[in-house]
Amino acid sequence: MLTLTSGEMNTWIAALLWPLTRILGLIAASPLFGNSSVPQSMKISLGVLLAMMIAPAIPALPAVDPMSMAGFLILLQELLIGLSMGFAMRIVFAAIEMAGEVSSLTMGLGFATFFDPLSKGRSSAVSQFLALIATMAFLAVNAHLVLLEALAESFISMPVSATPMAAGAPLELARWGARIFSAGLQLSLPIVAALLITNVALGILTRAAPQLNIFGIGFPVSLGVGLLVISMSLPYLSAPILNLFNQGIEAARSLPRAGAARTPPPAPPPPPRS
Repeated sequence: MLTLTSGEMNTWIAALLWPLTRILGLIAASPLFGNSSVPQSMKISLGVLLAMMIAPAIPALPAVDPMSMAGFLILLQELLIGLSMGFAMRIVFAAIEMAGEVSSLTMGLGFATFFDPLSKGRSSAVSQFLALIATMAFLAVNAHLVLLEALAESFISMPVSATPMAAGAPLELARWGARIFSAGLQLSLPIVAALLITNVALGILTRAAPQLNIFGIGFPVSLGVGLLVISMSLPYLSAPILNLFNQGIEAARSLPRAGAARTPPPAPPPPPRS
């Protein structure tokens, strides 16, 4: 007759619960898996499936009761690790969306806003357009599979442990967050530069011919030049967007390494006595 002890049941629960928490954290915060249009049942099913595939290959788990306070702290730490990895990739899409926002404001499309189901807020038309292009590129280059691979590798670089996470991971995530502004400005720079030249030309034209209605011709000219520059720059956006994807995946890989607790170096041996 088979008998199961409470210790064996706790071990089985912990072997699935703790990896599942990290996986669900990444799925909830990542740009593609965490989209609100994906049903919650699909997200949970994908997380359970990945946990069943990854759990047998991870290092030994700490001998801690998952129902105790120590087990709850491990659960919370795994959730934070998964959320930080998914948020590192979400920053890439935020940078692309910021490029669209800057371009829309420069073109005069600040009033053309739509509801964004991902951020639960309003975003401009150009921002939505660039976000859709980035999503299709994300799927075309299989970056979502590489992100899942980085998630599986994180259980080796930072295994499930009762040791608190080091302070390096939040610091690295904060530094990576600054990439939103730099990358967003770099992506929108061609449109901003072209529209700046257009506005200077319109200003010179207004001074040369004061009878022209600048408000009547300025908006359609700025809008037309902006759309023309976007259509011309689209073929050249693939390289910087792929570079951002690579940087985001590398940031997601480096966060568990930065958060892993580093063992102090051994103390030097005492000097020999004379």
